[in-house]
Amino acid sequence: MKFSTSLRSGSVRWAGPAVILLTLLYYVVGETAPPSSYYHYAPSIVAEPLKTLYALAYATAAALSCWESGRLRAARVWALAPARSRYRIAANALAPVIALSWVVVLVPPAVSLARAATPPTLDSLRLPLAALVLCVAHAVLGFAVGCVLPRVIATPILAVADWIIIAFTRSVLPYWPRHVSGQYGSVGYGEVPDLVTAVVPVLLAGGIALGLVVLWLPVGLRALRVVVAAAIAVGGVLGAYRTAADWPATPPLTGGNVAMVCEGTAPRMCLPELNADRLPQVQRDTATALRVLRASGATSAAPRLITDSYADGRRQKPSTDTEWRMVLMGPVQNGSAVYQIVVRSLHFRCANVDAIAAHSAWLWAAMETGQEDAYQKRRAQEGRDPLSVRLERRVRLDVARVRLQPEAEQTKWIKRTLASCPARSS
Repeated sequence: MKFSTSLRSGSVRWAGPAVILLTLLYYVVGETAPPSSYYHYAPSIVAEPLKTLYALAYATAAALSCWESGRLRAARVWALAPARSRYRIAANALAPVIALSWVVVLVPPAVSLARAATPPTLDSLRLPLAALVLCVAHAVLGFAVGCVLPRVIATPILAVADWIIIAFTRSVLPYWPRHVSGQYGSVGYGEVPDLVTAVVPVLLAGGIALGLVVLWLPVGLRALRVVVAAAIAVGGVLGAYRTAADWPATPPLTGGNVAMVCEGTAPRMCLPELNADRLPQVQRDTATALRVLRASGATSAAPRLITDSYADGRRQKPSTDTEWRMVLMGPVQNGSAVYQIVVRSLHFRCANVDAIAAHSAWLWAAMETGQEDAYQKRRAQEGRDPLSVRLERRVRLDVARVRLQPEAEQTKWIKRTLASCPARSS
């Protein structure tokens, strides 16, 4: 039977429009962040819309495969003289179902990549390719159920059960069920899931599916087939469980998978290649600001290297006195990167600092380094409740008074402000 014939006569003909409509609905509801928020990082763009669609793809493959299997059983195909391999017959029936489930997996990421004007990368294909394999495994599982149970009863139950089992693993403890389910999560900027993260769900579902394929072999002793099939299935399940049992909420992944560019000295600054055009100006302004603050006695900080750690994802590397790692992607984009570095360079002696003292120091440093606009934007983001308005008025009066004094007095004031203890909340 040709693919076109299977498509016209199978369940995809009537189920396909509903599945595609659900796919579009999930995409529209789930894809709320604008494409620009992913900074043209293909793995993040691909992973985000798929979070809500894995369960739909697997449930589609399992349920419609169950229906196709029951249709063949009702037609007594397996009782006919074997003119073709039973595997070929099954593959012809399942091909449209698998193709439909692949549409659920592939179309949303393709739309997101097109919206973001970002080409796919090999790293971005890791999770979708694993999901495609899992669709085939779920199709085999559904086909096996349809060989045993009535399709009218088994198909809707399998569709709901498969969807619930996969989708709800994101909200259960311990964490290993979500890691072995094929319900992959988000991928941050610079992150790439390890190969084992993608393979573990394939090991579980694929092991069970391969065991069922072996069990269905028309040759050999049935008892031997049962033993081999059980060994493959149990091996896959146990292997997946033992691999993922100790993983935390975040599965194994690597960070820093973006090209970086560096500029200047004292400090040397490194940013993702996406911000290469802004790097020279940010580096110059940063070097100037740190020189001004050191000359005024506000800081002794002299980092040799400042690196944007945003690309590290959830695997943040620690900073040292000479090598600072800071999240600068957003600040570079909105023009507040130098102000963030200025704030970082001011070291308060106490862990809890009086709000007026802290904001006075920040505003004074911002005005000294030409970053007052960035300070104002930051304050606007924090909100304008009555308390913050009174605090800001007090801060501005204090800083204005200080800036009228000689430089030596300003140096004494900033040192005294940074060393003021005990802290008091206002």
